[in-house]
Amino acid sequence: MAERKKSGHRRYGKAASTKVKAAMHERKRGALRSGRSGRKVTSRKQAVAIGLSQARKAGAKVPKKK
Repeated sequence: MAERKKSGHRRYGKAASTKVKAAMHERKRGALRSGRSGRKVTSRKQAVAIGLSQARKAGAKVPKKK
């Protein structure tokens, strides 16, 4: 059985990038809201985090949180 070479970076699936892209567009339009409080999201980092969270819930290939 041949051993696989491990790469140094983490891998994300295509569905994950689609979810993040959608979240970023929503943020840019001012339509992206955060969790319980429902406050408007203005941070790029937070928009990416929301997109990845949605991708995880949808079952996309996203590495586990540290």
